[in-house]
Amino acid sequence: MSADPLVLLPRGVRLHDDRVRGRPVLLGPERALMLDDIAHAILTEVDNRSRESQIVTRLAARFAAPQAEIAGDVHEFLSDLRDRRLVDLLP
Repeated sequence: MSADPLVLLPRGVRLHDDRVRGRPVLLGPERALMLDDIAHAILTEVDNRSRESQIVTRLAARFAAPQAEIAGDVHEFLSDLRDRRLVDLLP
């Protein structure tokens, strides 16, 4: 994997507001992942044009937090979603 991958939602995967449960969900083919506030914040920054470092920079500014603290969490979360085939990380 690239040190700074392009982050994409694959075809068929999208963010959705589940009004019944009152929570955001990431919908994929035959699956749904309930999102906590942190996961939702990360995924709202995925625009299919940004690299991981750009997402980290925007989140750091949005939450007035150090980029170094955010970078590890973002990388771990996106890697987990990649393993579940809910996000693509391209070089």
